[in-house]
Amino acid sequence: MKDYLSLIDTNTQGRCDVTPLFADREAFSQLAEDLAKPFLSLDIDVVVAIDALGFILGTAIAERLRVGLVPARKGGKLPVETIRETSVDYTGEEKALELRTDSMKPGADVLIVDEWIETGAQVSATIALVERAGARVAGIAAISIDCCPATDALRKQYTVHTVWEDE
Repeated sequence: MKDYLSLIDTNTQGRCDVTPLFADREAFSQLAEDLAKPFLSLDIDVVVAIDALGFILGTAIAERLRVGLVPARKGGKLPVETIRETSVDYTGEEKALELRTDSMKPGADVLIVDEWIETGAQVSATIALVERAGARVAGIAAISIDCCPATDALRKQYTVHTVWEDE
């Protein structure tokens, strides 16, 4: 296991807390580098980062890939025309994600980033948004992706890179 992963607080109820890792500049920088590395050779046009901790990680990865960042926002947060997709997340609640209608060019190659993928619901909603915008999902990056049928399907269909499971 990568040394910096020990900074993740796993002694929590429910989700692991990645914020201690984000707070350590050197560890966070290495995490972003490790997650971006497999995508450096691809022609990624934009990173789409999932609200909210995905924004932090996605920004660092977009910087390393030298591309822009499009936030997939929680429903109702954007003050402009959007496309919207709903899903049921790891809490069992229905949630909505939105993208600006003009957030990316049709045909763009997109890397989707989130900090931790539990059920695949929000990533699947984001994939639907990206495709409705006319772009293509070139890959998915996250610290970890839990195992379940939906995330197994994501691994089969897309280039997926994690640092937690890749050990």
